[in-house]
Amino acid sequence: MLTIDLSEFPTLRTERLTLRRLTAADAEALFAMRSDPRVMRHIGRPQASTMQDAVDLLDRIDANLVANEGITWGMTLQDNDIVIGTIGYYRLKLEHHLGEIGYMLHPDYWGKGLMAEALAACVSHGFTRIGFHRIEAITEPANSASRRLLERGGFVHEATLKENYYWNGVFQDSCIYRRLTDA
Repeated sequence: MLTIDLSEFPTLRTERLTLRRLTAADAEALFAMRSDPRVMRHIGRPQASTMQDAVDLLDRIDANLVANEGITWGMTLQDNDIVIGTIGYYRLKLEHHLGEIGYMLHPDYWGKGLMAEALAACVSHGFTRIGFHRIEAITEPANSASRRLLERGGFVHEATLKENYYWNGVFQDSCIYRRLTDA
């Protein structure tokens, strides 16, 4: 089984981004994303309706980190410390050396290649520092932007699971993408 220690939070940097630990001060930026229907359209979770929803999410992210059960970075531009997105490993299967990656980005920053930078940094960290053998990402078939991002990032579409989760009164499909350490 893979053993990990997330007690020292790693700050990652790309050409344009800093990926850092989220703090309580990021609640407003997180709420702006989680309450935006454009951001939440393909995320099978309730849209935030109060600032407390963002605070509760930050608490869950921190609890997962402390328990070595997940790590989420806040994405900021290098010249501005306001969070514009998040990315991280939120479902770990350590017995299989596997982490599932998830991400979201404020719509003002869509189409600029920023998430591709963040994805590359997190995947590299997942393989070289955490020790994953396999990284998975799950997205809706209709989320073409996410699918393109994953494919450009070296992920392979492995399967489409039919009606494997129930959300908003409808059974939904999921596209499973993977990347292996040797890929």
